[in-house]
Amino acid sequence: MTLKQYLTTMLIVTITCWLIWIFIVWTINPKVTNWIGFLLFYMSLFLALTGTAAIVGFAIRFVVMKKELAYRLVKEAFRQSFLFSGLIIISLMLLSKGLFSWFNLILLIIGLSALEYFLLSYQKK
Repeated sequence: MTLKQYLTTMLIVTITCWLIWIFIVWTINPKVTNWIGFLLFYMSLFLALTGTAAIVGFAIRFVVMKKELAYRLVKEAFRQSFLFSGLIIISLMLLSKGLFSWFNLILLIIGLSALEYFLLSYQKK
């Protein structure tokens, strides 16, 4: 897959995920829905955020780091967008349950940072 095909595919899928998320927000009533409605909401938002952050992260890296290979920039941007989206979704879930606090946020950031460190150290071996 070429870089142009990857970016085109990611853009189409990301736009589709945002449209699905908007549809879910407009049609599902959170007061009467079951766990499936919440799962659809969080999964569509997660996928939309991941795609958006991956595209933006790759574009910024591509402009700043011109000497790096494009596939490495894509891999790094996608991995970090996945973790960033996870941070946002878990924070929203904690907020909906009334468990969101600065302490929990700091613990979540430390955990995701440790995961990123593990992925980076595992990748070099």
